[in-house]
Amino acid sequence: MNISADSSMQKNMSFSMVMVPFQIVVTKNVIVVILCITINYINGTLVHTFFRHEIFKENPRYILFIHLVLNDMIQLIISALLHVVSYIFFKINASFCCILLIVLIFTTLNTPLNLAGMAFECYIAVCNPLRHTQICTVSRTYILICIIWAVGAISVLSDLFLLLATESNQFFLSTILCHREHLFHHAFMKNKRDISHAICLSFVWLILVFTYFKILFAAKAVNKDARKARNTILLHAAQLLLCMSTYIGPPLQNLIMYISPINVPHKRFIMYLIIHILPRFLSPILYGLRDKSFRKYFKRYFLCNAKVV
Repeated sequence: MNISADSSMQKNMSFSMVMVPFQIVVTKNVIVVILCITINYINGTLVHTFFRHEIFKENPRYILFIHLVLNDMIQLIISALLHVVSYIFFKINASFCCILLIVLIFTTLNTPLNLAGMAFECYIAVCNPLRHTQICTVSRTYILICIIWAVGAISVLSDLFLLLATESNQFFLSTILCHREHLFHHAFMKNKRDISHAICLSFVWLILVFTYFKILFAAKAVNKDARKARNTILLHAAQLLLCMSTYIGPPLQNLIMYISPINVPHKRFIMYLIIHILPRFLSPILYGLRDKSFRKYFKRYFLCNAKVV
């Protein structure tokens, strides 16, 4: 029953893509490429600003922020590449698809965990400022980043090993629709994915709620920095809500296609922009450009003026 449903969906998607006029296809892909280049130019300027000044490289807050930026850059490039390729070739080599999806899944899992780390660092800075420099060191920050990648590796590589053990060499030489559901199609993988996502997001939300209320109580002392930190935690939560759209995107997309099969390609494109592009666009604005110290240097590099005092 599931196989026939997937087959029917593939036929519908194929038919929808064939019926889309060439000019619209080109326009959509040009929009995606322009947005990708623009956002990554902004993010690249943030990365350049970070590495040019030691003051940022010695602060755990900026290290976690720039890790989020680099993660977003990788995710956006892979996502845009898959979007363009899906319109040009429709199906691609399974091995190449596997590499792209593994990197995309890695970066998708990294984002909420990185936000949790940023929220916890903010909590320590406000609620335990005397021990902040002892707890939040540069070396521990890099260890945390390694742990974030290790958690993603446990989830993704287990699927990869199972895929290698159950599929023949012919499968990896074939061409497929490059979607996670089509590559990691075993029921066990889907169940494990849903469970791991639920655990991960519950853990991150628990940290955000805990840190928010702790900082909220600290803000009652009319401390300006505490209020600013409280607003930062709210921004973390808002960004996390956008990140969660990545997890609920596929079932929501299927539901929309089922309820209203009219103009499916256009709806898929709008959802793609909301789920994959919008969060990457907001990250540098919410975290980098709000910071006065970072914004001062960023403006100079963004305007190609290398004279920084």
